[in-house]
Amino acid sequence: MMQQTRVVLAGDIGGTKTRLAVFEVAGTTLKTAAEAVYASGDYPSFADIVRQFLTDHACGCDRACFGVAGPVRQGVCETTNLPWRLVAADLGRTLDIARVALLNDLEANAWGVRALDAGDFLELVTGKGHSVGNAAIIAAGTGLGEAGMYWDGTQHRPFATEGGHTDFSPGNDLETALLRYLSKRYAHVSWERVVSGPGLINIHAFLREHRRDETPPWLAESMHGGDPAAAISEAALREQDEICVEALDLFVHLYGVEAGNLALKMMAAGGVYVGGGIAPKIIDKFQGDGFMQGFLAKGRMRPLLEAMRVQVILNHRTALYGSAIFAASLAL
Repeated sequence: MMQQTRVVLAGDIGGTKTRLAVFEVAGTTLKTAAEAVYASGDYPSFADIVRQFLTDHACGCDRACFGVAGPVRQGVCETTNLPWRLVAADLGRTLDIARVALLNDLEANAWGVRALDAGDFLELVTGKGHSVGNAAIIAAGTGLGEAGMYWDGTQHRPFATEGGHTDFSPGNDLETALLRYLSKRYAHVSWERVVSGPGLINIHAFLREHRRDETPPWLAESMHGGDPAAAISEAALREQDEICVEALDLFVHLYGVEAGNLALKMMAAGGVYVGGGIAPKIIDKFQGDGFMQGFLAKGRMRPLLEAMRVQVILNHRTALYGSAIFAASLAL
């Protein structure tokens, strides 16, 4: 039976960028009709971004779904890294769209996984044994998002979590010193404080102090003039500065540690996905030993984790796809 095609408006609202698109959706097959990216911080509200998009691109959609970085409860979201309050019903009225839904951005990513092709993944570990079961997705960007994918016997059912805001737990003396350093700066030290773009900056600042090594003028200038996390990553990948190399290595290791924590909590026999904007940019580091060493370092549970398939999502539009698929499922 041929699946019905629906035209929907979809969005991926991040702390840095907001991506909007109009899709023709038939099941998990998507055709892009229009797409644009906006700097989130340049607009006083999300509705202003959507209005700009609808001015520039004809839509004619009666369904919309937006993935947003923050907890969504009963169609309402107070964004974590933006000063916005989103209410699905209000957006529907403001934008004259019959049905509007909000999803946590990692839940949107989880929905979007089903629309990806084999070429959209880089496999870190093949896994072994029985691969049917729950799955998990973790994604570091401006913040740290985590979601689960419950296996109902037929398909995965995505659900949101706020696991990125759970307590950071050190695993050795250096990480304990990192926790002490961050505890002086934050009332609560979460995993997001170390596994995210700002988290990499925190790790770098800690190591500068811990190693008593001043930031070189050229790096300070690069960090001040653009994205500090990107400057640190670039210096590390080019091996221009030892502290940057150590910072990125520790970041990737801690990313693996928390991915392993999530995998255990979700009993992710169906696989673990690493999403977000950071991993594809430093993919060589993920193919090294640091990430998987952190992922597997779970004592007696190591064999369980060794059986799980681990993949990096390379397609930056995954959350957008997920929002579109969810929008198409909405009843009018």
